[in-house]
Amino acid sequence: MNTGEDIQGLRKITDFTRLISIFILAIHFYLCCYQAFKAWGWTAEITDRLIANIARTGLFRGILIPKLSALLMLIVSLVAVKGRKDEKIQKNAIVAYLLTGLLLYFISALCLYLNAPAQIVALLYMAITAIGYLLILTGGAMLTRLIKNGLNKDVFNSENETFPQEERLLENEYSINLQAKYRLRNKVRDSWINVINPFRGILVAGTPGAGKTYFVIRHIIDQHIKKGFSMFIYDFKFDDLSKIAYNKLLKYHRNYKVKPKFYAIDLENPKHRCNPLSPEGMEDITDAAEASRTIMLGLNRDWIKKQGDFFVESAFNFVTAVIWYLRKYKEGKYCTLPHLIELIQFDYDPLFAILKEEEEIIPLINPFISALQRKAMPQLEGQIASAKIGLARLSSPQLYYVLSGNDFTLDLNNPEEPKIICVGNNPQKLQVYGAVLSLYISRVIKLVNRKGRLKSSLIFDEFPTIFFNNMDSLIATARSNKVSTTIAVQSTEQL
Repeated sequence: MNTGEDIQGLRKITDFTRLISIFILAIHFYLCCYQAFKAWGWTAEITDRLIANIARTGLFRGILIPKLSALLMLIVSLVAVKGRKDEKIQKNAIVAYLLTGLLLYFISALCLYLNAPAQIVALLYMAITAIGYLLILTGGAMLTRLIKNGLNKDVFNSENETFPQEERLLENEYSINLQAKYRLRNKVRDSWINVINPFRGILVAGTPGAGKTYFVIRHIIDQHIKKGFSMFIYDFKFDDLSKIAYNKLLKYHRNYKVKPKFYAIDLENPKHRCNPLSPEGMEDITDAAEASRTIMLGLNRDWIKKQGDFFVESAFNFVTAVIWYLRKYKEGKYCTLPHLIELIQFDYDPLFAILKEEEEIIPLINPFISALQRKAMPQLEGQIASAKIGLARLSSPQLYYVLSGNDFTLDLNNPEEPKIICVGNNPQKLQVYGAVLSLYISRVIKLVNRKGRLKSSLIFDEFPTIFFNNMDSLIATARSNKVSTTIAVQSTEQL
């Protein structure tokens, strides 16, 4: 591989060789045209002695030998010429330069036989020879560049930018190993991309069609199921990844101590039902607040930058209060998202009358009750309407059916009941489904990130289409709990 020092050294050698060529030609001029130089007063005794000693080497005998020597050194110097790339170089121009230059370079010797004063003969001879020399130099440089451009097939310099890569398979009970190929020294070689510790987090970034799913995601699903991982998959284009996971589970289910169950949450064609607001996962009111924030930010992405605003926080508090009331009422029998949506549609007087029965949420609903008592209906509508309007978009029989059931729980890495859970989205209904799936994901991560559980793998295809806050803290804390996180995005700017 060429370095900057190599190129500089070669350039210096080239320049030195060309100087030798010019030096030989200059001494030849001095010897052949000595009478003219003497007439001009350009001679000196010490110079004559020095050149006389050089002439005794035989290099300057006659006219042809020194000219051929100078020409040879010029050709040597042209071999290493790089110069600027010129797509307009024409072969005819090169031939014209070289032939004209050679003709003038050698035919100039006829000037020495002219019957004219020595000074005129010398000027003609040196001028014609020098012009021929320059034409040869120009044509030779063009010829060298043309030859090099023809020989250089690596127009993008890919060969010089290659480097040796890992060719060993480094595998352990957690690793992900992706087989690849690369080119080195004009040969295609096999290599391995070894992710030894996937619990540190994996980010797969690539434009649409780059091969994120084909080259990375599907292999992670395959190898982690083969190695006995429980798994959660966010399948953006359902059911592409879900089919892969299901078939791999059928193939490798014997690798598990307890055979995991497969569940798919499809909001359009329901297959299994699961309540993301299950009372078992609501330990205190902070869980309700987290669920409220996840739902509302999933429905209103522009609120992410408005957190802290009066009306935004009012909506969060209102939904939190209703969730926690449902959690406490009859031990959470009706703590589901459909019941939440229907309950907030009640008139304000009966709604707040029943909410006041739960003392824990009184601090949250006090501003609303105060506005209601003062008959400040515009303010109250502004505080609550944003929550009601957003949640109303989730009102559909299919969503209600899926969100109100309890076919399974979301603790997928439970040693006694491991699971592989796939949740599917629809690219045409991102605004609605994204909020619901964000809630599922938020609850899964809270339940998975605990000690004493099975190793698990969380895979998010097209992660920016859902809302989940504090992904960086998840990766940082889940590493010790053997939770592998894989995020696929089209650009890191989406994060």
